[in-house]
Amino acid sequence: MLPHLLIVEPATLSHPESPGGAPTMSDPDVTADLPLTRAASLTLPQAAALYAHSGVAVFPCIAGTKRPATENGLHDATTDPDRVARWWDRLPASNIGLRTGEGIDVLDIDYHPTGDGFTRLRSLLENGFAGSWTHAVRTPSGGLHLYYPSDPGREQRSWSRPREHIDFRGAGGYIITPPSRIDTDGGVRGYHPVGPTYPGQPIDADGIRDVLTPPPAPRPSLPTGERDLSVDGERIAAWLARQEVGSNRSETVFWAACRLVELGAAETETHTALAEPAAELGLDDRETQGIIRRAHQTASPDADVEYRSTSHASGWVTGRTL
Repeated sequence: MLPHLLIVEPATLSHPESPGGAPTMSDPDVTADLPLTRAASLTLPQAAALYAHSGVAVFPCIAGTKRPATENGLHDATTDPDRVARWWDRLPASNIGLRTGEGIDVLDIDYHPTGDGFTRLRSLLENGFAGSWTHAVRTPSGGLHLYYPSDPGREQRSWSRPREHIDFRGAGGYIITPPSRIDTDGGVRGYHPVGPTYPGQPIDADGIRDVLTPPPAPRPSLPTGERDLSVDGERIAAWLARQEVGSNRSETVFWAACRLVELGAAETETHTALAEPAAELGLDDRETQGIIRRAHQTASPDADVEYRSTSHASGWVTGRTL
C-alpha cells in the first residue's frame, strides 16, 4: 500500500489511515484549524481575509486567471487585514494568490490532454517521496495541488519539470488557492479540496527534483556550435520557471525564447517549452506567442539585420546565465 494515498485515476484519493478514524474535512475540531478547508466554502473576499488572519500571505489575481492583479505580484503578498480588505473590496471577484515558501510549500501535479504527472507521482510515492501532505486540492485542469508545511530551517526554491508534468512551488513562487476559479475552454472551474486533511511533514523538494532530473548519461560530443535541443530546451524552460514575478517578465521570456531560437527550435517548439512557465510569471498565451514570435524574428540566423538592430535584442545579450 502506498504511504499516503492510492491513485486509482487522476485526483481519486484514498488514505490507509482513513478507516481507523483519521481526521476528515467534516470534523469541526479539525476544520477550525485548517484555513484552506474552511476557505473553500466562503466567498473570495471572505476567504482572502481568512488566509490573512491565519498568517498566510495572499495577493489578488485577475478574476478567472492566474495573473497577478498587483504591480509586483507575489512580492505584494501580505497578511495585513486592512490591505487585503481594500484589495477585495475594490475587486471582489479577484482570485487568491498564495505566496509559497513561507509556511506552505506545494507540489503541483499537472494534467493535460498531452500528458500528466500522476504516473510519476505514483512512482515517487512508491519510493518514499511526497507522502505526508496536509491538503490535496483538485485544480481546474484535473490536476492536483499537494500542500506541505515548509521546513523553517531549509529554504527550497520553486522549480518546474514540464516534461514530467510536475512543478514545485516553494520560495519565490505562488499558487492559486480555493475558492478561486479559472476560465477554461470547458467553462469556469474551481479549486476543490479532496480527501482528508493531515498534520503533514515538510517535503524534500530538492530530492524530488533530482529524481525527476537524474544526471544525463554520457553522450558523444557534438560538433562545435551544435547543441542538443531536447536537453538544453528543458534546461531553459526550467530556468524560466525559477524566475520570480516582476516587471521584467516579458524581457525574461524573450531572453529564454531567443536562447531556444539559437538552438534551432521551431516557433511551435519554443511555445511548447515556454508557455507553462510564462503563464506562471503572469503572461497570458497571446502575450507569450507575441514574445516568441518577436524572438524568432530577432534571433534567427535568417532575421533581417536592420530588424535586429532596431528590436529589443538587448534583452538576450545582457549576460544572463541559466
